[in-house]
Formats: sequence, structure tokens, C-alpha cells
Amino acid sequence: MNPGSRNATGGDPVPFSSLDAARRTRELARTVGAPAVDVLVVGLGATGAGVALDAAARGLSVAAVDAHDLAFGTSRWSSKLIHGGLRYLASGQLDVAHESAVERGILMERTAVHLVGAQPFVLPLTPLVSRAQAALAWAGFRAGDGLRLAARTARATLPAPRRLSAVETRHLVPGLRGTALRGGLLSWDGRLTDDARLVTAVARTAAAHGARILTRVRALELTASGARVRDELTGEEGEIRARAVINASGVWAGGLVEGIRIRPSRGTHLVLRADHLGDLPTGLHIPVPGESNRFVLVLPQGDGRVYVGLTDEPVEGKIPDVPEVPESDIGFLLDVLGSALDVPVHRDDVVGAFAGLRPLLDTGPGDGSGPRTADISRRHAVLTSAQGVITVVGGKLTTYRRMAEDAVDAAVAAHRLAAGPSTTASLPLVGAASPDVLASLPAPRRLIRRYGTEAPAVHALGVRDPWLGEPVIEGHPVTRAELLWAVRHEGALDESDLLDRRTRIGVVPADRGAALRTAREVLGAALDPR
Repeated sequence: MNPGSRNATGGDPVPFSSLDAARRTRELARTVGAPAVDVLVVGLGATGAGVALDAAARGLSVAAVDAHDLAFGTSRWSSKLIHGGLRYLASGQLDVAHESAVERGILMERTAVHLVGAQPFVLPLTPLVSRAQAALAWAGFRAGDGLRLAARTARATLPAPRRLSAVETRHLVPGLRGTALRGGLLSWDGRLTDDARLVTAVARTAAAHGARILTRVRALELTASGARVRDELTGEEGEIRARAVINASGVWAGGLVEGIRIRPSRGTHLVLRADHLGDLPTGLHIPVPGESNRFVLVLPQGDGRVYVGLTDEPVEGKIPDVPEVPESDIGFLLDVLGSALDVPVHRDDVVGAFAGLRPLLDTGPGDGSGPRTADISRRHAVLTSAQGVITVVGGKLTTYRRMAEDAVDAAVAAHRLAAGPSTTASLPLVGAASPDVLASLPAPRRLIRRYGTEAPAVHALGVRDPWLGEPVIEGHPVTRAELLWAVRHEGALDESDLLDRRTRIGVVPADRGAALRTAREVLGAALDPR
């Protein structure tokens, strides 16, 4: 039996939470061609992993498959924000706004305290922001604080918005253009340490409850009673039988179930070196010219990088595994960034870029004449096909848990599965604990924000073996111990899993190239039982 994660008090391991290649092999053999499981989940992004956890926590037997890896698709390409629903409030989607605020509070105060924290943002009142726009933004931030209150999220978790003087604004964002700066507006929202790490924690928590988490297993065809699948490592095909099938494959959902129309929207982020913009203790909201409710976000990552995003552009044609970033998106983001900063940011300063595809449900006439993607509702939908396959689509990263709960509710009702109500609103993910417990852990704070109660164990690997304690590459904080932990406990099977998802070294191509040799060495070291 693999060791699991240590509980919040450092006692006995939680059984079965660790994922590795050996466990995958065993559980794949137990699943393909075997008796039916209660629920088969297709897709292991945030929603699919959430479905696996929700169903397993209700006592149902679960198999969850993904053609690639945990968080391979849209879930790793987000802004890493846990939104409180302010944008939806502004567009009149009161139910979506309230749901987002509730789910944000659940993540920040109960289920993922180590991974989600409060992020301050400054909206600088430059000459490009009219007084009417500033008044509208301030009213929005106050309304957002009302959402926090309605969701019963504590003031200690999310501070109140406030106005800033020009001096205070320049102090928080030294790189701002000071000419005619009238001040700023300070607001707060939730922010993930890493979106892919959230998915990994959800999947491992599902595994701790008995779910079989099977990466590199492609669903070739879905029916109401299961799926024909292929092991992408060996090429072998077989059948997984299930009493209920839930399609949570995001932008690829329409390729597996007839009648599901997805209208993908591309969200692009740029990656800059943090030293180019100077010290940024807060994020930035920079209004998009000509838009009343769109902003470009500047998001310091704490790892020597800053993300700038994002776009909202429709995507036509075949859905790629990894979306490409067009130069038009890069130019747009640089132009908006340049409207507020004193220091020019040129194309050569962009060291990386990535794009995610939002899986928006197309409810228009189907001829491309519907609303622009920026205006399509972010409500999620749970749909049942004529063949009985349940598809969950739409929504936001913030609301993954509620999406999963609704999908499992539909499966339980449609297939009369013996299960009670969802428990995930109060179920801590692997690594989660109270702030007091997290603060007392004997490990670097950076590791605690990524691993929670497992941080001391990760840190100990580097203490026992100094080679493991060294950074993977110069100038980036991730250590070799973190790569080893990912192989032994987080289901990483190759270099891409390590560099592109368990860590985010790979978002800068030059850094990825520099780290490849070390990643291969660690994969070899993982076979050493010491």
C-alpha cells in the first residue's frame, strides 16, 4: 500500500491518497473488463476530479479516466483566481454571482485553506479611467463585498475594499505612470497558489475515498453502460462498465456525446519576469479601453514571474490538445498593459505565453450568429443524452465543486444509485488544515502554500539528501524534492507531467529546456526505494 498524506496533526497517513505508476497499473487491471463500477467519469480537470471525489465520498465505486494527465486541459490555464462573482453581478446573473461567492468561501475557509488565499488588486485611476467609470467600479467592489457577506465569508478572510490616494497607489505599484494619477481602488478576491495543484489535491482526495484515478486512458466511445477505452501507454483497448457515465471532458465534451455544442473561448496570458516590473505586492486591474466591465489583470506569482491576462476570443475548428497563442492576443495585452505602466514592456520581454479554452455551452442558433463569447453566460449545465450519458459543461474553475455535486445528483437520480447527499462542501482536500495548524508546520512557507500539511515531508526529502534540496533550475524556487514527490505521490509519469503541471516551470520554454535533464534524473531516482 502506498503511503498517503499525513493528516493535519502529523499523525498516521491518510490511506490510499498517493498516486503513482504502480497504483495506476493495478487499478487499470481491476477496472478494464471487470464488473461495473457505479460511476465512470471521463475527464480529470477540476470538474472531472470533483465528480470523482463527490461520488466516492458518497460511498459509490468510481473510475475516472483522462486521455492525458491531471489538469491537462483548461484547468491549468486559468488566471488562478477564485472569483467571488463580481463580473456576473454586473451582468445581472445574480444566481451565478452568489454561487461563485459561496464556493469561494468554501475553498478559502474549509476545503483548500492552504491553496487559496486573499489576493489584493489595485485599479489605478489614470486619465484613461473617467470619473464615471471609477464610480461604477467602486460601486461594483462594494457590491462584491456584499456578496462576501451574503456568502458568510469572514472579514478576516477577505478585507474590505477601500480608496487609495495617488501616493498609496504608487507605493503599491511603483511601475505605474504617475502623470495625472488620481489615486486607485483596492479590492480583494481569492487566488490559488496553482490551479493544477488544486486538481491534483482533488484527485488524490478522491483516491483516498477509493476512486480509481486513471491517467493516460482515452475514452474512445461512451454509452449509458460504460466506455470503450485505450491505454495510451500500451495501446491496448478494452471496456469499462459502469452504472452511470459522466462526461466531464470540458471543451472536448461534444466529441464524445452527440448534441452537445461547445463554443470555446480562448483566454491568453503572457508570462513576464518579475524583475522587469519591479516589486508588486498587489495585482493590477487595468481597464480595457472601450469596455465597461473588462480588465486586463497583472498577477504576480511569487516565483519570479508575473502573468498578464486575459483575452476572450472565439475559437473555431478542431479543438487542439494545447492551444497556440496568436500574436494578436500578445499585442492586445501589451497595449493595455502599456496604457498604465511607466516602464515599457516590449514583445521581447514576453518570456512565455499560454492560452486556455473556456468550455462555454453554445445555446445559440448553431450558425455562429449567437452572442460573442465574452457575453455568454458562465452558468454550468448538466445534460443527459438520449443514450443516458450525463454531461456537465460550462461554469468556472471557482464553481467546480458545485458543478460536480449537481452532476452526481443527476446520476444518482437517473440511475437510482444508492447514495446520500454530497459532503464535499465540508470535506478538506489532501493537505488542508486550519490556518493555525498550517502556520505551525516546520517547513518553508512557500511549500506550505503548495502542499499544506504535506510540506514537512516534502521539505524532509531535501534535508536528507542535499541534491534533492537544490532548485531544479537557477532562479526558480521549485526543488528536485518536489519533482520526486510528484512521481511518488501525485501520479506524475513523465517529464511533461513534472514540468508542465505538477510544477509550472514549463510555462517559460527556456526554463523548461533547462530543467529537462534534471526532470529525467529525478524520474530515475524515483525508482530508488530509499
